[in-house]
Amino acid sequence: MNGPGNSRVQGSRIAAENPLGADLALLHRRHTDEMHADTPPESIHMLPASALAAPGISFFVARDGEGTPVAMGALKRLDVVHAEIKSMHVLAEHRGKGLARLMLMRLIDEARAAGFTRVSLETGSQESFKPARALYLRSGFTECGPFASYTHDPNSVYMTCTLAMTTESA
Repeated sequence: MNGPGNSRVQGSRIAAENPLGADLALLHRRHTDEMHADTPPESIHMLPASALAAPGISFFVARDGEGTPVAMGALKRLDVVHAEIKSMHVLAEHRGKGLARLMLMRLIDEARAAGFTRVSLETGSQESFKPARALYLRSGFTECGPFASYTHDPNSVYMTCTLAMTTESA
């Protein structure tokens, strides 16, 4: 993956953006709808667009060749060495093209560049989240206990990854 800055992948461009952009409404709505489809409300930990605009959160959007937003992801600072991946979502009609993996790699690259040595995430335990969990496992994440303000939740799987510092970021 390219370093921090704009990344071009499979005709898409991944860049840091404001999560309140007017053309991101469909992406946020689809993400919200999917989270509510099979997860009890008390187990939904996604952040609304307004919360993704808070200080300490970096938000990224993948746009297709026509500039349409097709995927998003965010990196939330937990402390000086630990960040959390939030709001990873690819529109259903764009899945299977590797965009989720590319967004994840971009977020990990950003975490390294910011000096984080650990990245964690919370995802669902339901069958619909199985592809996401498999992606995270293939990318070096391992299951862990609840972190930050999370508590045990049978509808959640917590995962973490220790980031090896590369020569460029060391």
